[in-house]
Amino acid sequence: MIVTHHRQKLINAIIYFAKKTKYCGKTKLLKLLYFLDFWHFKETGKSVTGLNYAAWEFGPVPVDLYNEITKKMSPDLKRVVSVDLQGDFHQIKPLKNFDLKYMTKREKRLLKEIVEIFKDTKAEQMIESTHLPQSPWDATIKQTGMKGHINYLLALDNNSNSLQYDEVINRQNERQEMYREFGIEK
Repeated sequence: MIVTHHRQKLINAIIYFAKKTKYCGKTKLLKLLYFLDFWHFKETGKSVTGLNYAAWEFGPVPVDLYNEITKKMSPDLKRVVSVDLQGDFHQIKPLKNFDLKYMTKREKRLLKEIVEIFKDTKAEQMIESTHLPQSPWDATIKQTGMKGHINYLLALDNNSNSLQYDEVINRQNERQEMYREFGIEK
C-alpha cells in the first residue's frame, strides 16, 4: 500500500484520539474523525484525512475505514493501533506515539479542541452532536436517504469561521488544476 500524506494524517489522528480520549472505540473514533474533517473543511475547503463519509443510522461513517477496522486492517494501521474486542465494543489502543509533524497548526488546534470537547464522552452521547438538524448528516438523510454520501459542502454555514460556497469551489478548482499540472491523479 502506498502511504500518502492524507494517510499519514489519518493514522496520526487515530493515534492521537486513541491516546487522548477515554472510551475510544470504533464508533467514537469515526465520529471524532468526522468532526476533524468537517470542521477543517468548513474553515479551509478541504478535509484532513481525505476520507469519504456516508450517512448511516447512527451517524456519519467513513465506510472504507470502518471496513478496515472491522474486517482486516492494513499493515500500516496494524503497526500503530490494536483493536481489542470487548463484547460489541471495539477498543482502539495506540501502539505508537503520534507524530504531529504531519499536521498543520490549524489541524493541531482542531485535534486539541475536539479532544477537549469529547475527551470523557462515550459514543452514545456523541450521537446527538452528529444528528443535529441542518447538520451534514441530517441534510444527507433528507436529500439522498440512508447510506447516502455526505458532501463536504454541507459543512459550510454562515458562521464567521466558515468559508463561503463560491470560495470553496474556487479553491477546489485551483487544487484540481494544480494536480493536473503536476500529473497527479485525484
